[in-house]
This record gives sequence, structure tokens and C-alpha cells, in this order.
Amino acid sequence: MSQESQFRLLGLRRFAPFFWTQFLGAMNDNVFKVAFTSLVTYHAALFEGVDPHSAAFLISAIFIAPFVLFSATSGQIADKIEKAKLIRLVKTLEIVIMLFGLAGFYLHSAPLLYLGTFLMGLHSTVFGPVKFSYLPQHLDQTELVGGNGLVEMGTFVAILLGTLLGGEMAGLTRGDGTVVGPFYVGVACVLIAVAGRVVSQGVPLSPAPQPDLRINWNPFTETWRNLKLARERRVVFLSLLGISWLWFLGATFLTSFFSYAKDVLGGDQNVVTLLLAVFSVGIGIGSLLCERLSGRHVEIGLVPFGSIGMTVFAVDLYFASQGQAAGAALSGVGGFLAEPGHWRVLADLFFLAMFGGFYSVPLYALIQSRSAPTHRARIIAANNILNSFFMIAASLLGVFMTQAGYSIPQLFLVVGLLNAVVAIYIYTLVPEFLLRFIAWLLVHTIYRLRRINAERIPEEGAAVLVCNHVSFADAVVLMAASPRPVRFVMDHNIFKVPGLSWFFRQAKAIPIAPAREHPEMLARAYDAVAAALAEGELVCIFPEGKITATGDLNPFKSGVHQIIQRTPVPVVPMALRGLWGSFFSRKGAPAMTRPFRRGILSRLELVVGEPVPPEAATPESLQQMVLALRGDWK
Repeated sequence: MSQESQFRLLGLRRFAPFFWTQFLGAMNDNVFKVAFTSLVTYHAALFEGVDPHSAAFLISAIFIAPFVLFSATSGQIADKIEKAKLIRLVKTLEIVIMLFGLAGFYLHSAPLLYLGTFLMGLHSTVFGPVKFSYLPQHLDQTELVGGNGLVEMGTFVAILLGTLLGGEMAGLTRGDGTVVGPFYVGVACVLIAVAGRVVSQGVPLSPAPQPDLRINWNPFTETWRNLKLARERRVVFLSLLGISWLWFLGATFLTSFFSYAKDVLGGDQNVVTLLLAVFSVGIGIGSLLCERLSGRHVEIGLVPFGSIGMTVFAVDLYFASQGQAAGAALSGVGGFLAEPGHWRVLADLFFLAMFGGFYSVPLYALIQSRSAPTHRARIIAANNILNSFFMIAASLLGVFMTQAGYSIPQLFLVVGLLNAVVAIYIYTLVPEFLLRFIAWLLVHTIYRLRRINAERIPEEGAAVLVCNHVSFADAVVLMAASPRPVRFVMDHNIFKVPGLSWFFRQAKAIPIAPAREHPEMLARAYDAVAAALAEGELVCIFPEGKITATGDLNPFKSGVHQIIQRTPVPVVPMALRGLWGSFFSRKGAPAMTRPFRRGILSRLELVVGEPVPPEAATPESLQQMVLALRGDWK
């Protein structure tokens, strides 16, 4: 799979039935909500006692309420019950809910439709933890980013189709002007629910990770317990906050499109649909591109890249909106596109959403890969709870700013600048995001990195990585190539170099010195390596002890033998190819003194050998393995 397209997953039973089940569910949510909202806005006379000005906000609040109330319980259920069975139960419930919806649409009964809205929110609440905890059970590490990208793309395409279908069907009338759309909407919702139930029959067996779990039915105490559980792993909890912030940003933009199109751009409802379509396509494309940009592993370096792009295009959207005068008569899509300045608005929305895809997909994959399998669904439930709170906060901010007289573009500017503040705060707390971004940037600007047999690096558990030492960039390249964080053992002198010192200290590199120079530091280094391996971490050493001055492999020293003798773990031999002669190597001159010795986007390769048992890992044998992996390259 590591060399194949993510779209291959759509032909596999372990992914395709699940994908189409969640796709149809997301589409049905939006057909129902958009149709109901459109009807109470433009045909309020059909529903007795409904205020068209507040109904849209009420529908949104009713739909979100179950996420706040029942996400914690849903996470427990998803950890306790076999997932394929649970998915089919939820899809059966969807049919029943949509029958209520059909009755509500047919009878023009707002109470029944409000009930249907709440129950669809409950349906999505129960399905959410299943949705994201299912993927790690059926996809390996090389498929996880691609699978998440497809699900994210599918969700937004489903939202778009549901919005178009619900909006168009709601307004259907007979020749005499009688509105008949509600009945057809109800029928469509029932048919989509039935289709989802049929497709779910193909979802394969997904054993419950904790079948003996005792469910706490108190949603308030369990919500608090889930949030505490999520906080046990700091990087996971901050990833949850990062995703919730994206929902805050997304909710701000999506809920503002109606007012923005009408009052700022002078567009009608079709222009709103165009804005939504551009936004949905952008986040779908960004989600799909994540697999290619990440090298098919969980690359959290894309998260800062995404946050930078979101800030840039949110701020530019503010400036692009200046001077856009809404005319007396609202224009359609044709009139909107005839204005050159509107193309900049569409470009900003597209790239804002695309960078949102770069931001969200790695975070979802990170949460899935680093959460304990027995608690994964409850962690996702905690995510849903936080998402709901942030979406509510987004609504409150929007109401506050508009009531205070601020314009929609000013709201976009504030959110864009807040995005930068939030990003800096998170990356200060967890430097791993920023470090991976720097490493990712290096191997996508100066170099082109090809990984060969990278799946041999263990997905979990302790191991020692050994590699040839060609340049000052070796550790950064390896950091970008590894699917997991790596603790590097490095010469203590590197920590005296400004810039590099900060970088490697944030990466928790372990300083080491020769015994003749600093025996205490050498002892501390071995202790730190042993402690890291005991914690199940990856430790990388360069057994040559120094960067090559000739391009040839220097003899391996005995440090690796002492490490694995003290802590017997597998040893993974690796070889870097193509860095000799680069700006960071010592070919022909001291390193970093002769720029452009090789062209931009020079080709690099990292070749990973088979893990070696500790008892067979001698310095001499490892040197021969690395030499063989390097081949004729330097």
C-alpha cells in the first residue's frame, strides 16, 4: 500500500462499506437540516408559531446539544460493543428517525421536525466515536493518513451535496404555487437512511477493544472523566484542542456565508451555494493531498504548514472584501463572477479551506495512532465534546461582534489573527509540531526524500536506529523520514551552536562526549538512552562518532554495543544516500561554507534494513549492513 494511491482503499471491503455508510449519514444530516432551515426561513407560514428569524439558530443549537450531552456515553458504547454491529444499529435508528422526519415534513409539524433534528444529532453523536476509532483497527500506519483524508473529503462532499439537495427540494412547488417540497424531502431522507443501512451490512467485524467495560450512564461525570482521560497524553489533548479550534474557525466562516454573500458581496442564495462549494472542494482537496505531502505516514509537520496558510488567507479575505459594494438588486452567480475582485475572494476561501485540510487530517491521524486502543473511542468522544464547546463559542463571538457593529470581514480578520495566536501557543507547548514542520520543509524544498522500506522502523516499542553520518542535516532528514519521534544521541558540541542548540534541545536530543573528554557526560548519556528505551522510545545513534570527511564510512565504535548490552532491544540499520556533496557535508570544504554545491530538490534516499536482534548486533556486523544498504551512493 505504501506505493499505491489512497483511492485503492475505496475498493477494499475493510474500508469502502464504512466510507459510504458515513458518507450517506453526513449527507442525510444536511439534507434534513438545510431543508428544515430553508423552509422555516422562506416558507414560515407552513409552520404555525415558528419565528423565521430565530429558527435557524434554534435548529443548529438543537442539533449540537446531543454532542454536548451524550458524547461521553457514546464513547463508552463504542469501546464496549463490536463496531460493525453498533454501526448497523445506528443506521437502523436513522431510518426510524427519518420516518419521524417524513411525518413532520408531511404534516408541516415544527415540533416533530425539532424532535427529528435532536435525534439526528444523537445519531451523529453515537456514530462519531465509532467513525474515527474504526479506522486504526482496519488500516495500517501507511494507510491511516490516506484513509482519514478520504473520510474528511467524503464528509465535506456529502455536506455539499446534502446542502444542495435539501435547499433545492425544499422549495419545490406545483404549477399553482403550492409548496410540495417538504414531502419529497422527507421521502428522500428515508431513502438515504435505507441506503446507508444496506451499505452498512458490508462493514467487516470490528472487535470491541474493551467488552467488559462498565458504562457510566451519568453524562456529566463521564464527560469530565473523558476530558481527564484525554489529558493523560499531552500531545493527544493538545491535538484535540487544535481540531476543536479548526471547528471554531470553520463554524465562523460557514455560518457567516449567508450574511457575507448578501451584505458584503451583493449575491443571492446561489452565491451562498457557490461559496460553500468552493470551501468544501478546498478542504476536500487539502485532505486528499495530505497523503502525498506526508509520504503516507502521520506527518504532524503539516499542521503548522496548515495553520500558516489559514492565517494568511483569512487575513487576505478581509482585504479582498474591502470595496465590495452590494448593489440594490442581488446578483446571481453570473453577475458575481463578472466582478474581477470576487475571484480573489473565491481563491482566498479555497486556499483557506485547503490549508484547513492540511491542518486537520494529520491531527486526526495522530490522535488515532497515539491513543490507547482500549480508550480510543472515548478520546474521540472527548474530541466531539470539545468541538461542540468551540462551535458554541464561535456562534457567541459572531453574535457579539455583529451586535457590536463589526462587519463580517472584520470578524474574518479577528479569527485569522486569533488562529496565529492559537497556533503559536500550541507549538510553544508542544515543540514537536514545529520541529517536524522544519524537518518536513527541509525535505520538500532543498531535498526530495525517498524512503525505502521505512515500514521496517517499528510502529511501537523501543528500538535503536543506527545510520551513517554524512552531514549536519542527517538528524533533521531522519526526523522527517521517521513515522515516530526519535531521540538522537549527538556530539555535545552541537549544543553550542546557536539555532541548532535550540532545535535539538526541543527535540530532546541526548548530548554525548568521549570518555577522555567528559566521562560524566558520557555516563549521563548512557543513562538517558537506557531511560528512553525503557519508555519504549526510538533512539538513533551515529556509530561512526563523527561526520565523514571523505564520504566513506568510518569504523563503528563500541557505543551501540554498550547500549544494547544494557537494554537489549532490536537494532535497525539504516543508510542515507545523496547527502555527500551537499551544503551540510564536508566535501571539498568545511560544512555550511559553500552554498549551492548541489541543486535545489536534490534527490535523497533513506534505506532501512531488517531489524537485528540485540544478540546479533555487533559494531562490525552493523557496519557491514549499513555499508551494504548505502551501496555505491555517498
